[in-house]
Amino acid sequence: MYVVTGGAGFIGSNLVKALNERGLNDVVVVDNLERADKFVNLVDCEISDYIDKRDFLALLDSGQLGKSVRAIFHQGACSDTMERNGLYMMQNNYDYSKSLLHYCQKREIPFIYASSGSVYGSGRVFREDRNHESPLNVYGYSKFLFDQYVRRMLPTRSAQIVGFRYFNVYGDREQHKDRMASVAYHFFNQYRESGRVRLFEGNDGYGNGEQRRDFVSIEDVVKVNFFFFDNPDKGGIFNVGTGRSQTFNDVAVAVINTLRTVESQPGLMLKKIQEQGLIEYIPFPEALRGKYQSFTEADISALRDSGYADAFLSVEEGVGRYIQRMSKRSVDMETGESHEARRV
Repeated sequence: MYVVTGGAGFIGSNLVKALNERGLNDVVVVDNLERADKFVNLVDCEISDYIDKRDFLALLDSGQLGKSVRAIFHQGACSDTMERNGLYMMQNNYDYSKSLLHYCQKREIPFIYASSGSVYGSGRVFREDRNHESPLNVYGYSKFLFDQYVRRMLPTRSAQIVGFRYFNVYGDREQHKDRMASVAYHFFNQYRESGRVRLFEGNDGYGNGEQRRDFVSIEDVVKVNFFFFDNPDKGGIFNVGTGRSQTFNDVAVAVINTLRTVESQPGLMLKKIQEQGLIEYIPFPEALRGKYQSFTEADISALRDSGYADAFLSVEEGVGRYIQRMSKRSVDMETGESHEARRV
């Protein structure tokens, strides 16, 4: 069997679906469904069992799973960068991860886990090097500390250990994340509701909407995961981004123009979009000052050196495809509701 922790979440559910597409349906999802709306991510997936995350460690310790676990994709974590309960964050993200890691090493099971680009904090160099790691919040610290723990184990590992420092991931199955969902997701909903999108005003020397992030599509994230899954001899900690930063304005333009195309309207350049009031710049939140990454750009040299050679989708490509899919689903839902209304 294959275990995906956080399997009802954003990246986890995409990995479950990708396993299914490979003909692998013996998948155990481990998650916490106190936020019940996440179940939607699994409706089109085939899984063999669901286990609450609070019961999973005890189940492992009891030996009930025996030797049937083939790999663990550990995606479960509290990813709220505004969470202030450090005790909860460290128990959930650090201690839990250590327990799973030791289980896998003892039984020689591949362990593929989610780290985060947040470990780099406000630095300008995003390379997998201790000298460039300085997280700005306890979420980033929990990921950083586990990476440090992994680094000490790598030289004597008994099975594959791979950590992925995800940068700004966007794509399908993220709707349950609310304010932690990607800006592409929020821009889509804002534009459909009000005909405009909202971006932060300038901050840290950047102009309005000109803060830059490395936005990476969930499509690419899944491909990277399965490259290492298919190559169990490869291990380490790797950045997962495109290697190219783009502005929040770029994301807004991609969303707006994709939706305009769907509505049979011509695309517009940023200046024209601004002139027409399709973007609203709002004051930068005081609560985020000093805790916000205004610039990220993954150094993917180590990933390339590992042998991963596929090109990454740009914002224009990846966001455009994502918005097209969301728009189609919205139309299908509206059409379905209309049909149901007529039947009633």
